[in-house]
Amino acid sequence: MATTNDLKNGLVLNLDGQLWSVVEFQHVKPGKGGAFVRTKLKNVLSGKVVDKTFNAGTKVETATVDKRDFQYLYKEGSDFVFMDSQSYEQIHVPVETVGEMAKYMLENQDAVVAVHEGTPLYVELPAAVELTISYTEPGMQGDRSTGGTKPATLETGAEIAVPLFITTGERVKVDTRDGSYLGRVTGS
Repeated sequence: MATTNDLKNGLVLNLDGQLWSVVEFQHVKPGKGGAFVRTKLKNVLSGKVVDKTFNAGTKVETATVDKRDFQYLYKEGSDFVFMDSQSYEQIHVPVETVGEMAKYMLENQDAVVAVHEGTPLYVELPAAVELTISYTEPGMQGDRSTGGTKPATLETGAEIAVPLFITTGERVKVDTRDGSYLGRVTGS
């Protein structure tokens, strides 16, 4: 058990038998009336996002979520196969559970898989990953100017925006939270 004062992003709540992950929350103290907490919750299994308001200090039931280090091995049908880095046990995680993270995953990628009572809930990648540009339009001479971007396809198939001077075959750092370009990887 916890109270709404203990809320933090990523915390999983058990509300009416369903698991909800806290996406964002905000403590609100209006001029008159009691304080409350405005939250955005994501249903862990269906992915549905809802807004829910709790009175400050309300007791909420938290779910026990086991977050362990895994390594992504390969895709099999509509599942991604991960191996526990400690026990070498393999688990199959459905493509819906992996979600957006699939855009930034290569085989042998380290990841954290959150599991609740044997069911994989979500996959977390490091905040930044290094990937190779598999295709981008060639830059023009004089494209060293600041601010301009062009689309580029990563080796995983995902599209991101990169500066004009980036070329096909270069390794770049990508933010896994929003898919933004973070910089070139040098010395690889």
